[in-house]
Amino acid sequence: MLLDVTHVTVQPDFTLLLEFENGERRCFSMSTYIDHKPWSRLKSGHLFQGAFVENGTVAWPGNIDIDPETLYERSVPFNKA
Repeated sequence: MLLDVTHVTVQPDFTLLLEFENGERRCFSMSTYIDHKPWSRLKSGHLFQGAFVENGTVAWPGNIDIDPETLYERSVPFNKA
Protein backbone atom coordinates (compact mmCIF):
# COMPACT_ATOMS: atom_id res chain seq x y z
CA MET A 1 0.00 0.00 0.00
CA LEU A 2 1.46 3.35 -1.02
CA LEU A 3 0.67 6.10 1.47
CA ASP A 4 2.19 9.56 1.39
CA VAL A 5 3.98 10.98 4.40
CA THR A 6 2.36 14.25 5.48
CA HIS A 7 4.53 15.16 8.48
CA VAL A 8 7.90 14.18 9.93
CA THR A 9 9.44 14.88 13.33
CA VAL A 10 13.11 14.03 13.75
CA GLN A 11 14.38 12.44 16.96
CA PRO A 12 18.05 12.63 18.04
CA ASP A 13 18.54 8.84 17.86
CA PHE A 14 18.09 8.63 14.06
CA THR A 15 14.39 7.94 14.49
CA LEU A 16 11.61 9.54 12.47
CA LEU A 17 8.11 10.09 13.83
CA LEU A 18 5.86 10.01 10.78
CA GLU A 19 2.29 10.88 9.99
CA PHE A 20 0.74 9.39 6.86
CA GLU A 21 -2.12 10.62 4.70
CA ASN A 22 -4.51 8.11 6.29
CA GLY A 23 -3.86 9.69 9.72
CA GLU A 24 -1.65 6.89 11.02
CA ARG A 25 1.32 7.86 13.18
CA ARG A 26 4.31 5.57 12.93
CA CYS A 27 7.90 5.45 14.18
CA PHE A 28 10.72 4.56 11.78
CA SER A 29 14.29 3.83 12.88
CA MET A 30 17.03 4.77 10.44
CA SER A 31 19.58 2.73 12.44
CA THR A 32 19.80 -0.06 9.83
CA TYR A 33 20.22 2.48 7.01
CA ILE A 34 22.42 5.20 8.50
CA ASP A 35 25.71 3.39 7.79
CA HIS A 36 24.85 2.85 4.10
CA LYS A 37 24.96 5.23 1.14
CA PRO A 38 23.40 7.66 0.57
CA TRP A 39 22.14 7.99 4.15
CA SER A 40 25.62 7.73 5.71
CA ARG A 41 26.08 11.40 4.81
CA LEU A 42 23.35 12.20 7.35
CA LYS A 43 25.50 11.09 10.28
CA SER A 44 27.78 14.11 10.13
CA GLY A 45 26.77 17.46 11.52
CA HIS A 46 23.11 18.26 11.78
CA LEU A 47 22.05 16.94 8.37
CA PHE A 48 19.70 14.31 9.78
CA GLN A 49 17.84 17.03 11.67
CA GLY A 50 17.10 18.71 8.34
CA ALA A 51 14.52 16.11 7.27
CA PHE A 52 11.42 17.42 5.51
CA VAL A 53 8.44 16.06 3.59
CA GLU A 54 8.71 16.29 -0.18
CA ASN A 55 6.51 14.58 -2.75
CA GLY A 56 4.97 12.31 -0.12
CA THR A 57 8.18 11.03 1.41
CA VAL A 58 10.97 12.11 3.76
CA ALA A 59 13.90 13.91 2.18
CA TRP A 60 17.05 15.71 3.29
CA PRO A 61 19.20 18.43 1.76
CA GLY A 62 21.62 17.05 -0.80
CA ASN A 63 19.01 15.11 -2.78
CA ILE A 64 18.67 12.29 -0.23
CA ASP A 65 15.35 10.56 0.38
CA ILE A 66 13.82 7.23 1.31
CA ASP A 67 10.99 5.31 -0.31
CA PRO A 68 7.58 5.98 1.34
CA GLU A 69 6.67 2.28 1.09
CA THR A 70 9.78 1.44 3.12
CA LEU A 71 8.87 4.08 5.67
CA TYR A 72 5.40 2.62 6.10
CA GLU A 73 6.18 -1.09 5.94
CA ARG A 74 9.20 -0.96 8.25
CA SER A 75 7.78 1.40 10.85
CA VAL A 76 5.76 0.68 13.95
CA PRO A 77 2.61 2.44 15.17
CA PHE A 78 2.92 5.03 17.93
CA ASN A 79 0.56 7.32 19.78
CA LYS A 80 1.37 10.79 20.92
CA ALA A 81 1.27 11.09 24.68
